[in-house]
Amino acid sequence: MARDASRVETFSDGVFAVVLTVMAVELLQNGPARAGGRELPDALAHAWPSYLAYVITFGITGQIWLGHHNMWRYVVRVDQLLLVFNLLVLLFVAAIPFTADLLSDNLRGEPTEQRLTAALYFGTVLGESICFNLSWWWARRRRLLHPDLDPRLAHAVARRLLLRPLLYLIAFAFVFVNAILSLLLYLLLLGLSLVHRPGDLPPAEAGAEVSGRGR
Repeated sequence: MARDASRVETFSDGVFAVVLTVMAVELLQNGPARAGGRELPDALAHAWPSYLAYVITFGITGQIWLGHHNMWRYVVRVDQLLLVFNLLVLLFVAAIPFTADLLSDNLRGEPTEQRLTAALYFGTVLGESICFNLSWWWARRRRLLHPDLDPRLAHAVARRLLLRPLLYLIAFAFVFVNAILSLLLYLLLLGLSLVHRPGDLPPAEAGAEVSGRGR
């Protein structure tokens, strides 16, 4: 028998919380207090790759959490394969701090090292995006979504999810031009993700939550 989605959401939120905490700990370990023999302004300036990687990674992880939160409010039942797809999403999410740490350590390195670490970083976020798409596709296919969900909205969400890996691929392509430019494109994509899109929570209004499911 299929189960409801409450345990999946609780477990997933716990993983996201741990990942964000690990990122904050990594930032503390790379802070200017660890850079001996440097004045504070110089130490802060020297550590800019760590700060850039932290901001981008926090933004990407936050974007994934927002998408996960919005998607799973439509999921009312889960089956075995949907659980597997969700675990794969979390697998890649949990690897983001590791790849971000590699990326920040090698932003000043040789072009080959920059491209390799950027490829690992890109592969992580791309893998997450693909598994996220598979989760939504399977939930639609197996009718695990709320029965009142407008099929047009479900299709619009699917189109939106398919766009994300394509944009990540474009951002990664720029790593062969300049690694810093590629990271700045990730920031631009994060800014675009703040624009309200199909499937996002609507502005707070009086009324039942179910009424928002058909928007």
